[in-house]
Amino acid sequence: MAYKHLVRRALFSLGGGDPEIAHERTMAALSRLGQVRPAVRGLRALFGAKVSTTVFGVRFPGVVGLAAGMDKDGRALRAWPAMGFGHVEVGTVTRHAQPGNPGPRLFRLRESEAIINRMGFNNAGADALAARLAALGPVGVPLGISIGKSKVTPVEEAVEDYRHSLRALYPYGDYFAVNVSSPNTPGLRGLQDRAALDALVGELRREADGLAGGGRAKPLLVKIAPDLTDHAIGEVLQVCADHRVSGVIATNTTLGRDGLSPADAPTGAEAGGLSGRPLAERSRQVVALVAREAGGELPVIGVGGVFDVDAATRMLDAGASLVQLYTGFVFEGPALVRRINRAVESR
Repeated sequence: MAYKHLVRRALFSLGGGDPEIAHERTMAALSRLGQVRPAVRGLRALFGAKVSTTVFGVRFPGVVGLAAGMDKDGRALRAWPAMGFGHVEVGTVTRHAQPGNPGPRLFRLRESEAIINRMGFNNAGADALAARLAALGPVGVPLGISIGKSKVTPVEEAVEDYRHSLRALYPYGDYFAVNVSSPNTPGLRGLQDRAALDALVGELRREADGLAGGGRAKPLLVKIAPDLTDHAIGEVLQVCADHRVSGVIATNTTLGRDGLSPADAPTGAEAGGLSGRPLAERSRQVVALVAREAGGELPVIGVGGVFDVDAATRMLDAGASLVQLYTGFVFEGPALVRRINRAVESR
């Protein structure tokens, strides 16, 4: 409750209520916090998870992870594990550094407990992230890296764009998420179409196998949109099976606006992808569909609308092996991570 009444209120008022200013200042504060070892140890004692699990060959010290988008450039990687996260997914990162879309581009919908963003993969680029990770060393929990297409890269040249990022970052990630589902980069969602996805994933599979040097390649996952039809999801799963993809992340943000409070209708009209509580049921449905269609052979990371223990439990019961937080963390704070971890420990 202290987070909601004190910390969140202060955060939501930063920069005159501008969510992006609040985000940037929070990231800067967490980056500094991660450098204070006694503070990190104290947080670990308070929030640390105690139940581990192995998914696609990677050992996770807890089922709750940080979703991509929160820490695109890996600025606060020492802080996240201290708050109980069992894995951290950075990015989405692109081959070329890019500023993203013009602002304003991030909007809170308080009554609906949701966020709309049209950030556009703003990041410093894959090579810059690789340099930061090389200097940082091990994070302490599995590190996922989400890779996407640069805005300046034509869709027909997307494969090389993704391949460059995979090569640059391969030494540092424990798994790689192929993001073809953000609604904020023109043409990107078209890469979910079967032929385009087959070409992209096939090349990344070959690249990963080559980088492994005869050993076990690091896991490749595909992140899908909640707006796909069941038939389209089935086609994605067939591509995943054909190219030995290790898992699916379900789901990205939605272009839909179902479930919003009437009070949020004006902000809800903003363009961009919606995340948060209104997405919970659709994300759970997609997780259940993937688990059912894949016959339990394809691990799923469930993300979307996880705001409480019940939502996390429903996601896990639907077939998710892990869950991720973004908007739920913004609205509920680190205590949410602890509550979910404790609930899983007691199951």
